[in-house]
Amino acid sequence: MIRIRSLAFVPAVCFPLVASLASAETVDVWFGTTTPRRGESRGIYHSSFDTETGKLTRPTLAAQCDGPGFLELHPDGKTLYATGKPGSADGPRDAVSAFRVSGDAGTRELEFIAAAGTGDGGAAHVSTDHAGKVLLSAQYGGGSTSLYRLAADGSIGALAEVKEHADLLPKVGSGVVEGRQNASHAHWTGTSPDDRFAFVPDLGMDRVVIWKLDADKPSLTHHGFGVCPPGGGPRHMKFGTDGSKIYVLNELALSITVFDYDTEKGEMTPVQTIPTLSDEIKAKENFNSASEIRVHPSGRFVYAANRGHDSISVFQVDDTGKLEAVEVESIRGGWPRNFNIDPSGKWLIAAGRDSNTATVFAIDAETGELTFTRQTQSVPTPICVLFAK
Repeated sequence: MIRIRSLAFVPAVCFPLVASLASAETVDVWFGTTTPRRGESRGIYHSSFDTETGKLTRPTLAAQCDGPGFLELHPDGKTLYATGKPGSADGPRDAVSAFRVSGDAGTRELEFIAAAGTGDGGAAHVSTDHAGKVLLSAQYGGGSTSLYRLAADGSIGALAEVKEHADLLPKVGSGVVEGRQNASHAHWTGTSPDDRFAFVPDLGMDRVVIWKLDADKPSLTHHGFGVCPPGGGPRHMKFGTDGSKIYVLNELALSITVFDYDTEKGEMTPVQTIPTLSDEIKAKENFNSASEIRVHPSGRFVYAANRGHDSISVFQVDDTGKLEAVEVESIRGGWPRNFNIDPSGKWLIAAGRDSNTATVFAIDAETGELTFTRQTQSVPTPICVLFAK
């Protein structure tokens, strides 16, 4: 039986929370935000989080930046990357930026290094390979994947390539959902555990574009597709912890497609599609769309966020890697564009864009179920939650 806890949002009181900065369990949390004109956000925000108590400190502005919607850390933790760039920075408007990370755990600071143009409009997502050799970005409006060389110190080198998804098929948009799938819309980037392949879910194509990655050159060569259900609208994806499964979140259909992944061949084979919300729940909302997917560090649970219903769906992973629904939990906020799980696997922080909130949930180690801890902090229009590695 699926447990559903869907509560009307009531603005929460933000209690002062003091985490011990000397504690070994203190980690940094970075919040990417949207920065609309006349909005409150000024860029990237920072908090510290105590993984023992689950206490999140009040976020403060870490770096001014226009449109830092998604963030990524270099594998060595010394450089943070963001979509967008500071308004005062030189270069093209549509860019990705690098910031130097300094200081001790819990009190880290950011210093802007430089920005690089995407070559094809604003970036929706940014990521590095596991070795920290390259940076990738997905351009939603441009329908493309961009590849950048990274210097040894983590700074962004030259833009190496821009790959247009429209060049991959005679008709690139699936056309199933009118107005959303008439063209290519690249939405996320990431690499396989061995860094041999890069993956870009494309909402407009109903496919995950698979690139063969040469991180030394660097270059991308089209390798194939992971095919999602028609009208699904793939948005984000994550590998299972053993690398044998891929979980793709379909934004438009509010579902997850599970793929078997052939490590040697770099091929995706669909084995299951499961809804994140029931038809009955969706019928009661004016609008719903899926936004983010995460795999628990144990590999035993998968989580997906639902905008409109403003909830997180919890799934258990069975012995074959397929999913079974456990519960649907309200985020106690509005429009969960993003959420993340802390390194200990004990806590989940959900970002409510429209409620300007970050809410903390405890994760049950046996069932994966979420329990609201009554810890809420104010963050202006948060749309990305990133824990320090």
